[in-house]
Amino acid sequence: MKNIAVLASGRGSNLEAIIKNIEKGTLQANLACVISDNKDARALQITRDHGFKALYLDPGPKKTWLLPEFEENYVKTLQEHNVDLVCLAGFMRIIKKPLLEAFKGRILNIHPALLPSFPGLEVQKKALEYGVRFSGCTVHFVTEDVDAGPIITQAVVPVLDDDTPDTLAARILKEEHRIYTEAINIILSGKYKIEGRRIIRTG
Repeated sequence: MKNIAVLASGRGSNLEAIIKNIEKGTLQANLACVISDNKDARALQITRDHGFKALYLDPGPKKTWLLPEFEENYVKTLQEHNVDLVCLAGFMRIIKKPLLEAFKGRILNIHPALLPSFPGLEVQKKALEYGVRFSGCTVHFVTEDVDAGPIITQAVVPVLDDDTPDTLAARILKEEHRIYTEAINIILSGKYKIEGRRIIRTG
């Protein structure tokens, strides 16, 4: 069984769904460790409560990314835990060269919009302001460009007339919990190929 690690910064909602799916056997993976750049992240406590290894690693002085020497420490820690796949779950930092090179094609992220629409932050607010009738979530590979890697899977959620950013986010989150496990299973199985920007399942 392959090892995954989760990088999280906050409440750990997607992390908790991943852990529960591992415990149920829905997700065929071993959770080697959870790493946070926030020592007070609820994600760390969730991890400990379920008996998995939770680590806080100093992110350094930058707010939205890691300086190379700090990111190298993340790489070293992941390698020490024999991690096969890195899953970002609310990790609020842009991934740079050290991690991208060490885990090329092996870093996933989940984004609460239907990419390529609405990358970045405050995406439900953007969706409502734009007037779209459907939104959703996307699991994609992490690349140098933010929220721009090849798409593995998506889920669609209708936008209701009385939606607020919070109500829309809550409905999307339920789908996030479902499709992240689906995407991880696809990648860990190895039964896929990448053609251009497309992920094509082969089994």
